[in-house]
Amino acid sequence: MNALYDIIGIPFGYLMQFINYLVGNYAISIIVFTIVTKIIFLPVNYKTQKNAARMQLLNPKLEKLRKSFSNNPQRLQEEQQKLYIEEGINPMGSCLPAFIQMFLVFGVIDVVYKPITHILRIPKDVRKQAADIASKLRVEDIGKKGSFKFSDLRSELYIREMLEKFPDKFEGLGANFSERVSEFYDKFTFLGANLAKYPSLHPDSWNRETIVLAIIPFLAGLAQLISSVYSQIHQKKVNPNLQGGGCMTFMMYFMPVLSIWFAFNVPAGIGFYWIWSALFSFVITFALNQYFTPERTAVINEKEKEKARIYAEKHPEKKTFMQRMMEQQELANQQAGGPKKANGEKASRSEVNKYNRDKIKEARKRMAEKYGDDYVDSDSDNEE
Repeated sequence: MNALYDIIGIPFGYLMQFINYLVGNYAISIIVFTIVTKIIFLPVNYKTQKNAARMQLLNPKLEKLRKSFSNNPQRLQEEQQKLYIEEGINPMGSCLPAFIQMFLVFGVIDVVYKPITHILRIPKDVRKQAADIASKLRVEDIGKKGSFKFSDLRSELYIREMLEKFPDKFEGLGANFSERVSEFYDKFTFLGANLAKYPSLHPDSWNRETIVLAIIPFLAGLAQLISSVYSQIHQKKVNPNLQGGGCMTFMMYFMPVLSIWFAFNVPAGIGFYWIWSALFSFVITFALNQYFTPERTAVINEKEKEKARIYAEKHPEKKTFMQRMMEQQELANQQAGGPKKANGEKASRSEVNKYNRDKIKEARKRMAEKYGDDYVDSDSDNEE
């Protein structure tokens, strides 16, 4: 997992270094960096939202199928798959974009957590020496739980923490380590507060800096709460029959509280990033929800269906995800001895024959429609 952070973090690291070079303040650089990365993710968000909006159009038809085949799960699954094929929709279409976005987020997090690597570009061997020193100092300071490895995501946070407490222990490291890191974090300020410091509700004294630091975790939780509440309200609006309200409500309030707790246990810069990330995510989600109105989604849906039809005609040898799913379901039915009744009992021979005939007739009809031929439902199809 740590290797994944490192690999994906490399390109984003160069982006952050460039932004910081232009801006000159790491706190402002985080805001600009968050905006830029959200723009990079926008096509992925758009595709995910578009697929979700198209799925919402199918809800009435899917609900009708659920009522019609409530006692026949196998038939319900088949009819749903047919509907997805007719509409040119992949119900799993939102998963890949969401996975890609999650994959890229690893790189964003790595950059925010490791400015010594991505901004200062201090050599790896020097960073490793600093991590070894910091790990030993943390063990002496807070016990065995303070030990950490160089590969840990939070290693540079711990290095910074120990450097501030025991600056003399890091003297003599190459690349002017102590001077460069200290100078960098001294300029890591926002509204007069050094975001390299930890927030606290019990500071030695209350002043402008300690107030700003203490507010950041609560703003991080509030930003996430706003985004979660809006998402739940929107989901209930577009899908009134949505189940699982109790669990969703619990998570909606629990996660922001958890974010507040975490933000008090890391340097304020991390909570600062969470604030802007949640706010920009909310803005993008809100904008896309406003864009995908039922009317616009209906127009988009027709265009996507036509696009899928043309592609199928040009590439008859290629099968869609749902077509492959149906073939696998057919194979599974055959291996299990053919179709079963609603009560789970094996179908009779005549019922199996009728099931197979219906499938053949359906395939013939689709082929006729595909190539513009006339389809005649022959009586001979009904013979044993």
